Amino acid sequence: MNTSTTQSGRPRLSAVVLDSPEPPELATFYRHLLGMEPEQWSPDWIVLRDPDGGVGISFQREAAYVPPRWPQSPGEQQVQDHLDIAVDDLAAGVAHAVAAGAELFEFQPQDTVRVMRDPHGHVFCLYLPE
Repeated sequence: MNTSTTQSGRPRLSAVVLDSPEPPELATFYRHLLGMEPEQWSPDWIVLRDPDGGVGISFQREAAYVPPRWPQSPGEQQVQDHLDIAVDDLAAGVAHAVAAGAELFEFQPQDTVRVMRDPHGHVFCLYLPE
């Protein structure tokens, strides 16, 4: 994760970084899903920024990337983190994510959350904020 410093000197989270064997492909998915625009774009490193100033998302090339298994299983690559994405309408959010290239997991642990995976296997959740 990248950090930068505010005027007060306090660090602030500026981006989450996802490893990928093909950063341009994954960045294109998230660009469509989240409506973010690229700030930097190369075959090995891409930065998408939130136009409203929120936390961005970056992608770095990792040739040995292994997608996590969810639900988790012993002996498989475990999910170590995931993205939470708020939506106003869960069904519409799922339809938008699927159209962008995501996959909905069969197992869903909560009524107000949909666990999905991006085209490279990173887990993310669409949820209805309370």
